[in-house]
Amino acid sequence: MQNTTLQGKTALITGSTSGIGLGIARALAQQGAHIVLNGFGDANEIAALQAGLTQDYGVQSTYHPADMSRPQEIAAMMQFAAAKFGSVDILVNNAGIQHVADIEDFPVEKWDAIIAINLSSAFHTTRLALPAMKEKNWGRIINIASAHGLVGSAQKSAYVAAKHGIVGLSKVTALENAQTGVTCNAICPGWVLTPLVQKQVDVRAANEDVSNDDAKKGLLAEKQPSGEFVTPEQLGALAVFLCSEAANQVRGAAWSMDGGWTAQ
Repeated sequence: MQNTTLQGKTALITGSTSGIGLGIARALAQQGAHIVLNGFGDANEIAALQAGLTQDYGVQSTYHPADMSRPQEIAAMMQFAAAKFGSVDILVNNAGIQHVADIEDFPVEKWDAIIAINLSSAFHTTRLALPAMKEKNWGRIINIASAHGLVGSAQKSAYVAAKHGIVGLSKVTALENAQTGVTCNAICPGWVLTPLVQKQVDVRAANEDVSNDDAKKGLLAEKQPSGEFVTPEQLGALAVFLCSEAANQVRGAAWSMDGGWTAQ
């Protein structure tokens, strides 16, 4: 079933071959937006995702494999999207990686990679998307931050630094474009059961010799008062709202969807 709220718009979502990014891609496609997917994965599986978006929602879908740590590849992806669809109207910066270690033990190359993919990539896509958005006087930039964009956690120095940076970048982007039809906001999810989080659950289950279900409950109990994971579908619905006319004056917000994590 398809609505037409975003008919004729093009949405590019980084890191959208699974998890949060794919949930947002599907939600925007349901509203009629053409989709540019990006991320790693098996070529056949990615082709199936594209076909599914077209079949389920009647929109055009394409894919670009840009490595989000490489500015030249990001530029190539933005050019590819513009050549295919005219311009990027909705930009969702979602690509992210994680590494856990104390600061003094944190591998320098992991720090550099996390800052590049989780933060710098959003700067590059934004700077390249803005001119066409401003020309049309309409655009939506949605940066997927995290509860860790608002609060810290031990052993996640690079991730927390990058996500705090994403919140700051969102504010500046919003302010610079405050008198235009281009808005920029950050979404700050709590725990979502993405492949990234499932890895943390698996490690916890092995370390504590407990079942996967018990490991999930333990993880949630530490941070998320609701005791439930946020879903990609819920985040997709929030992204759709931020693209709507109702959100015209939502600018520079860091919108928590975290089961109460940052309310504590």
